[in-house]
Amino acid sequence: MSQQLLTIEVTRVDAGHIRLRLSGELDYDTAPELVSVVADLPGESHQRLTVDLSAVSLCDSSGLSALLMAHRAAGSMVLIGVSPQVQQMLDRTGLTELLAVQTGAADGDNVRAIG
Repeated sequence: MSQQLLTIEVTRVDAGHIRLRLSGELDYDTAPELVSVVADLPGESHQRLTVDLSAVSLCDSSGLSALLMAHRAAGSMVLIGVSPQVQQMLDRTGLTELLAVQTGAADGDNVRAIG
C-alpha cells in the first residue's frame, strides 16, 4: 500500500504573517511534522498563521490535534481550503469554536470563527 506523505510549504506573506500550505495526509504518522514546523517558525509567537488545507486528502483526529497545537503556538491562525470532511470533524468536535475557518477566497474574508 502506497502511503501519501505530508508536504508543508512555508511562505512568508509579510512581516508577521506566514502561510503553510499542506498537501497529502494529515494523520497519526504525519501530524508531528506540522507541530514541528510550527514550533520552528521564525519570529514572535504573536505572528499571524494561515494554514491552507485545500490539498489535504485526509485528516484524522491526530491531524485535528496538530492543528489545535499550531493554533496554540501562533498568535492568530486561520484555516483556509477546508474540505467538507474536515469541516464536519471540526463541527462535531467543537473545534469550530476555537479555530478560525475562512470560507471566502480573499485573505481575511468570511472568517466563521475566531480563535
